[in-house]
Amino acid sequence: MNLDRETLLLLGGVIVLLACSSAITGMLIRRHRPALPATLLNVRSRVNAWWVMVAVFTFSLMLGKNGIFALYLLLSFLALREFLTLSPMPRADHRTLFWVFFAILPLHYLFAWVPWYGMFTIFIPVYAFVFIPIRSALAGDVERFLARTSRIQWGVLTCVYFLSHLPMLLYLPIPGYEGENAKLLLFVLLVTQLSDVFQFLFGKTMGKRKIAPTVSPGKTWEGLIGGGLCAAALGTALWWATPFSPPVAAAMSAFLVAAGFLGGLVMSAVKRSIGAKDWGHGIPGHGGVLDRLDSLLFAAPVFFHLTGFWFNSNMAAAYQAPQWLRGWFPGWI
Repeated sequence: MNLDRETLLLLGGVIVLLACSSAITGMLIRRHRPALPATLLNVRSRVNAWWVMVAVFTFSLMLGKNGIFALYLLLSFLALREFLTLSPMPRADHRTLFWVFFAILPLHYLFAWVPWYGMFTIFIPVYAFVFIPIRSALAGDVERFLARTSRIQWGVLTCVYFLSHLPMLLYLPIPGYEGENAKLLLFVLLVTQLSDVFQFLFGKTMGKRKIAPTVSPGKTWEGLIGGGLCAAALGTALWWATPFSPPVAAAMSAFLVAAGFLGGLVMSAVKRSIGAKDWGHGIPGHGGVLDRLDSLLFAAPVFFHLTGFWFNSNMAAAYQAPQWLRGWFPGWI
């Protein structure tokens, strides 16, 4: 995948923003030595982690579609692992989990990578969702069966199916935008992730009225409105890197902010319901992989289908079963 001038500008802007954040954080740390506030240490950890995350994403982008799909397959695996192992799973579900991690997840990403859009859309919500309870029932353990099965299905739906819509943006047919879809992926990531950052900053500095204190105590109306407006303004300013006009880019950015916020809120509710503060500790300052991805889980499919609807994209017609597969099953596919 060629990194054109606009893609390089977007990446360069992110690097400049991180460099400024590192410089400001370093100045504040020197000013407060030797007694460093916990908040400042957390900010330094967050900035350092962002450097690593941006480097990994840039490297995958340089590898093209294969690199991006490999990255999101790995992220789905790690996120699903955090989701399903945060609290103990009974032994009866271990074989079901084996099928989930080593058959359902890679098969779904194979259908996405090929791409075979029809199977991509139905494999998890139909075939996998039918298979999971059947496999668990065969184990013979009926204690909390509905809750256990629903938990596995919800994890697969969010961490695999929803998240996989991000790399699928690379295949979205948009007239006059062919070969430039990597910028659309960057647009989603920048608006959604910076919305989280802006909401965090506004919430810490101005937040007073909590939205859902028992679900996510750190989320405030001031943070949502201030951070959301900043993220929407950023998305509007980046219209030149998208196939949208400025007003449409503003509307799409607002959808990303809303979906990202609500996705994070829902995942916080799930997390609190099992008595956890963070999904994991794999990313310093951020918690686990799922803590960093939670706002993307709802934003990715919503943005994907809204964009397809806006441009009247027919993914099913554009990406049917691959020819080599039809050769194996003539008359069936």
